[in-house]
Amino acid sequence: MTWQIDPMHTQVEFSAKHFGMMTVRGHFRDVKVTGEIDPSNLAASHVEATIDVASLTTNNPQRDNDLRSSYFLELEKYPTITFVSTAITPGGADRFAMTGDLTVKGVTKPVTLEVQRYGEINDERMGHRVAFSAEGQINRKDFGMEFDMLADNRLVVSHEIRIFIEAEVLEQKAPVGAATA
Repeated sequence: MTWQIDPMHTQVEFSAKHFGMMTVRGHFRDVKVTGEIDPSNLAASHVEATIDVASLTTNNPQRDNDLRSSYFLELEKYPTITFVSTAITPGGADRFAMTGDLTVKGVTKPVTLEVQRYGEINDERMGHRVAFSAEGQINRKDFGMEFDMLADNRLVVSHEIRIFIEAEVLEQKAPVGAATA
């Protein structure tokens, strides 16, 4: 079976603390994912994701521009963020660890995401689908985002950035008359 990520049912989100108190959330509207996905054997799967930095939104245009600027993601110089999985290992019932190379601002570091299988449906109209979530955390300074502004002796933007991903994979039907293995 061939499976493909459903872009209409994929979300890549992030969060950071503002002054160490308020959680600010954002997401990327343009994410492309390719790879070989086997929901029955995730360890045999491989995923590559490309995120368009220009598609970042926190629902605050001034903050979005700050995040795209040289203070943080440097959109003009680094228009994409990429992730390439290197290993997926079982971690219990419906849980996995996915390790991969995350590249932000030209800096590549290994990152491990905790993956959970949410469920599966096989519907005549919606197709055969399996849903997953993945969560992890990075330190923005590891990726060259050194900007540290203090106010009242508190960081305006935390160093820790949480990552949240939800996605559905959809089985691709073989064309009529196609050979099957």
